[in-house]
Amino acid sequence: MADEEVSVSFSGSSQSQAMIPGPVGSSMIPIVNKLQDIFTQLGNSSTIDLPQVAVVGSQSSGKSSVLEALVGRDFLPRGSDICTRRPLVLQLVHIPRRSDAPAEGGEEWGEFLHLPGKRFYNFSEIRREIQAETDREAGANQGVSDKQIRLKIFSPNVLNITLVDLPGITKVPVGDQPSDIESRIRTMILSYIKHETCIILAVSPANADLSNSDALQMARIVDPDGSRTIGVITKLDIMDKGTDARNFLLGNVIPLRLGYVGIVNRSQQDINFSRSIKDALANEEMFFRLHPVYHDLSHCCGIPQLAKKLNKILVQHIKTVLPGLKSRINSQLVAVAKEHAAYGDVAESKAGQGVKLLNILTKYCEAFASMIDGKNDELSTTELSGGARIYYIFQSIFVRSLEEVDPCADVTDDDIRMAIQNATGPKSSLFVPDVPFEVLVRRQIGRLLNPSLQCAKFIYDELIKMSHDCQANELHRYPILRKCMDEVIRNFLREALQPAETMITHLIEMENLLVILMQEGLDTDKSQTSEKAQKTRAVFSRSGANGVESYYLSGASGSSWGFSTIFRVSENRAPTTNSSSNKPHSIPTQNVDNSPSMIQLREPPAVLKPSESHSERETLEITITKLLLKSYYDIVRNNVEDTVLKAIMHFLSLLHGDDVTSSICRPNYKLHTDCYIQLSAVYIIDGALTIMFILSLNRKMTD
Repeated sequence: MADEEVSVSFSGSSQSQAMIPGPVGSSMIPIVNKLQDIFTQLGNSSTIDLPQVAVVGSQSSGKSSVLEALVGRDFLPRGSDICTRRPLVLQLVHIPRRSDAPAEGGEEWGEFLHLPGKRFYNFSEIRREIQAETDREAGANQGVSDKQIRLKIFSPNVLNITLVDLPGITKVPVGDQPSDIESRIRTMILSYIKHETCIILAVSPANADLSNSDALQMARIVDPDGSRTIGVITKLDIMDKGTDARNFLLGNVIPLRLGYVGIVNRSQQDINFSRSIKDALANEEMFFRLHPVYHDLSHCCGIPQLAKKLNKILVQHIKTVLPGLKSRINSQLVAVAKEHAAYGDVAESKAGQGVKLLNILTKYCEAFASMIDGKNDELSTTELSGGARIYYIFQSIFVRSLEEVDPCADVTDDDIRMAIQNATGPKSSLFVPDVPFEVLVRRQIGRLLNPSLQCAKFIYDELIKMSHDCQANELHRYPILRKCMDEVIRNFLREALQPAETMITHLIEMENLLVILMQEGLDTDKSQTSEKAQKTRAVFSRSGANGVESYYLSGASGSSWGFSTIFRVSENRAPTTNSSSNKPHSIPTQNVDNSPSMIQLREPPAVLKPSESHSERETLEITITKLLLKSYYDIVRNNVEDTVLKAIMHFLSLLHGDDVTSSICRPNYKLHTDCYIQLSAVYIIDGALTIMFILSLNRKMTD
């Protein structure tokens, strides 16, 4: 694209008599400006970084004076405190000079992006609007905001340039400014200048130590080689006598590839006495022409040179980044066109709109059911998904966790022994009492409740995730509908979870309420307890164990061995012969009066515990109780694993796809028919406009 030249008059200088030709880039810069306006409305959703010039400097470094000199008009807020409190995107647009235009002010105006269609011919009104818009967003007491103000200045006296005036770096907070105001402003500045597409205009006052310039330090952070930084040295006329900035302007101190430009600003006294920019430019030209140090540096001194330099560098920079910019826009154009095609046409009748909405909801429900059943089109080969995750939660997490529990892990032999002795009361028992067994087994059954409820919650969470994963691309264009569907699904599953948890609680309570001693699983020769049973029978078969005949303990009447032979007397029990030979010999009693002294018993302690050593009978009773406790726990655990799974599947409607469909479609269909009409129209219109604009931009870039 060839550079175009235009004659631009900077009022007041001798160069205003002879017009200054300069490269304008009248095709590229306006296109970039238009893109910036669009991307600003998109907010942070834009991923394309456009070329721009960011003005960086400390507070009172003269940034505002430089911008006003480039425009040739007073239009920026002034004051002793921080003036720029929001980023000001200033787009200078060159327009041809009209022959019939009045000499002053009739052919220059400004436009704000937030006030479309309104032109400001009075630049004092522009200043007031900038101040008012700043106060609306950042407050009236020196607050700072990162939200942009976009202003276009149309004038025949400017070159096409786009600049971003950023807040000045300040050290001490004032007013409503936070204590970390310096850090916030630096972060805001870095968010602009860190992009490679940004040209940095580093403004530094000459009456300060230039080697410690905040602007140059910030620029060096993101541009260490100075390849995209322009140095601007202001207030050259008020440097200490005997000093000058010649070496800085020549790049001998801090080299910058794009060089430096020296500027003479209007003083505060000039502003107070309303000295015009026209007079200030004339004074600047005379200063550099007559100064013994700067008179031979006309190529890098003065506002006209800065304007030409900025214009030329910006145009060249756009040319440099144009190929990559075009490539990114083309790739996004393809994506937008594909998305636009997927939107389809807007149904004209309400019936057609309702059918469209119903189809969307039906497809969603079908996708949800297919994901649970494992019939979805996109099957993952890298991880479990859908119903497979639910099966994994049941089998690998819930069932395995229950199987790893040892019901006797937290029950010691002393606990069992103590319970048995407490259950027998004041007399000894011929058989193992069943009360200790019931107490201990109920305690273990109660432990099954919490993992069962956790399993139901895990399945609920998994179904919520699946409801998000199965949303079709077509549904993403309706955020309100999608949000409502998420809420309906969540409410539906939450309402189903409550009765499922109640049912699980009842199942555990049922198992805990009635301990049935006559269980088939507790009878002999079951595979999981056969080894333990054989060992225990070996203990039982010892004759005369604890005074009980081996006939009863070894189950001589049959192969049945379990609760019936331990907790009750066998029906085939043989009568005991009461022979005199079995009676112990009688011990002759002695006369008490003949005893030498009385036997005194010691008082029993407050807390009684059995002796530490176990008798043979106690060891046998403990072994029997632990064996039966494990056997009964396994029976209950199997029942719980089976019934909990069925309860969750039933109440969460994993087996009833119609319930899910009706629960989603019923509340959404009526509520969102009108929303669908409006959203469809908006999305299709926006998509069409986006494609038309990008195609137009693509043609201009190609030209």
